[in-house]
Amino acid sequence: MSGIYECLKNVKCNHPEKHLGMHFENGSYVIRAYLPIAVNAYVIINDKKYKMIETDNKIFQANFNDKINKYMISYTDSSGYEHKYYDPYNFRPAVSDYDIYLFKEGKLFESYKTFGSHLIEIDGVSGCNFTVWAPSALSVSVVGNFNHWTPGMHPMININDSGIWSIFIPGISENEVYKYAINTSSFGIKMKTDPYAFYTEKRPRTSSIVIGHDFNWNDSEWINKRNILGYNDPVSIYEMHLGSWRKNGDKYYSYREIAPMLIEYLKKTGFNYVEFMPLTEYPLDISWGYQAVNYYAPTSRYGRPEDLKYLINELHRNGIGVILDFVAAHFPDDDYGLYMFDGTHLYNYADPRKGRTPDWGTNIFDFGKNEVRSFLISAIMYWIDEFHIDGIRVDAVTSMIYLDFSRKPGEWIPNIYGGNINLEAVSLLTELNSTVHEKYHGVITVAEESSTYKGITSRSGIGFDYKWNMGWMHDTLDFFHTDPLYRKYNIGKLTFTVMYAYSERFILPISHDEVVYGKGSLYQKMPGDYNLKISNIRLFMSYMFAYPGKKLLFMGNEFAQKNEWDSNSQLQWNAIGKPEEGLLNLINDLNSLYKEYDDLHIDENFSWIDFNDVNNTVISFMRGNIVCIFNFTPVERENYAIGVDSPGTYTEIFNSDSSRYGGSNHINKNIESCNYSMHGRKYSIEINLPPLSAIYLRNDAL
Repeated sequence: MSGIYECLKNVKCNHPEKHLGMHFENGSYVIRAYLPIAVNAYVIINDKKYKMIETDNKIFQANFNDKINKYMISYTDSSGYEHKYYDPYNFRPAVSDYDIYLFKEGKLFESYKTFGSHLIEIDGVSGCNFTVWAPSALSVSVVGNFNHWTPGMHPMININDSGIWSIFIPGISENEVYKYAINTSSFGIKMKTDPYAFYTEKRPRTSSIVIGHDFNWNDSEWINKRNILGYNDPVSIYEMHLGSWRKNGDKYYSYREIAPMLIEYLKKTGFNYVEFMPLTEYPLDISWGYQAVNYYAPTSRYGRPEDLKYLINELHRNGIGVILDFVAAHFPDDDYGLYMFDGTHLYNYADPRKGRTPDWGTNIFDFGKNEVRSFLISAIMYWIDEFHIDGIRVDAVTSMIYLDFSRKPGEWIPNIYGGNINLEAVSLLTELNSTVHEKYHGVITVAEESSTYKGITSRSGIGFDYKWNMGWMHDTLDFFHTDPLYRKYNIGKLTFTVMYAYSERFILPISHDEVVYGKGSLYQKMPGDYNLKISNIRLFMSYMFAYPGKKLLFMGNEFAQKNEWDSNSQLQWNAIGKPEEGLLNLINDLNSLYKEYDDLHIDENFSWIDFNDVNNTVISFMRGNIVCIFNFTPVERENYAIGVDSPGTYTEIFNSDSSRYGGSNHINKNIESCNYSMHGRKYSIEINLPPLSAIYLRNDAL
């Protein structure tokens, strides 16, 4: 028995079920328990106590002639407190051989139903089943308040020596906090959070929390509508950081508290999607969520998981979709997290030339390891299944695809063909997209990807629905940053982007990345005094909504926040005056037009009218039957002529110079075409272009 004791005491027992629980030995049934804090112990059968004998250091046992199907163990600790529980080792953990097989094949895409903590009932006994992957661990045990955080008191079973450890602990209920005590060959016992934790303590605490998953969803109308969405449907996204949109003094609003305020605002501005910067649990506020530790747990900064479900449910009931920012590229070094989880580089590539990010000092997931693939793809399935999210934006895809991303020669490892593409990452992303699209119609996947890698949004390629058009964003912002006097020399920055506008399915992103780190706010990027800056922003927004591609605006851009975004403070709501209210009206009307007119959101209906008027710095194009004209100078252009295809009366459906938006209200009345060909088109019209303005026209007969 001393060998068993040493194994348990030193937390090195990987098959406790062979020693603990009930066993038939030497002609009788033995019930054995390891109770390191017990003074005495009993077996309870049908409310009757049978004394257990301490046969070795803190190993207690009792012998019976007959097999006992259901029993409890009772022990008293040194304080006199009596503990009473059903024996965990009298139950088989709830893990199937088939799930283990699929997990190791990289195909268990609902692994969250097996791994983590799950409140279940076995043979009429309620408790919690814990399962974790730690193949190099000497032993794994569950620790928490229920066992005084004593490693080895609840050792887990290494199921079939698979490296997957599991145990059913009776009596564990919702809100119990826990960790895994993992005994490693190199670092001793490490206290780790559950990689599949569904809820965690609020920072700086790091324990996992047992929860149920019940929630009364009533968003079926939205889900049914989502199921029939396609690429030609309008997508206008409001990107936001939940903790700094609005604040309650110096505190965060909870998921529930922010719901009515956010919904009212999104309806006022007309966005039909909101994109939350990462909500997967993370330790450092300053990382904005991009260094996640718990991929299945919504951050507890703003409340419980059911509170986030409430927020999403209410958004859906108001016709607003939800996209979640997700970091599948890398994870941080936090000692309680995934890093060196079982004493080895379990989740990341071991070689730092492949497994370490030079820029962020984080760890790159091992995209070729099947179990990691099951973990990452399942995480996204979990958010769609359990939280009804409508889209995933995968962060830093370029860093995943390229082995030499941000590395010098000699600092990276080529693939098997000698190239710089991470074939394992490409395979993972492709499988992720195909799995999402096969199972969830209408759920969109978005790549933050800035290279020229082909096929990001192709079904025969990686298969994302959309990628961010970083080239359009950089060139357009550079153009608008230029003094209008010199814009004629840079107009190619606008016209060139059309050359690749349909090479992928794009989202036009004016994201959080463009308003931090000294880049300046959108307001600060614009030239001129206050009035010119506001006029330029009106023009910029109008150009963006007419240009091919889905739309994304980071919070604060919609009302021209003056300062850069600061994640420690709320937006500058108190600085909104009449001009800023005009911008909010503009965004609302642009979103309304974008959703109302198919021509503004249908793909591949762009055609130039004129991009050669460099001296006047005016460009014009068609989106289907809608004529879009832009004057990029502060000079009014009267009787400005452009060619059109069809005769008739042209009505101004939008003018950025409207007084509703804070403009001078130089509005064009109904415009009659004339039989004078121009710009390769049979007819033409003449309009007045206010300074720094955008105008959309539509032929009444079409």
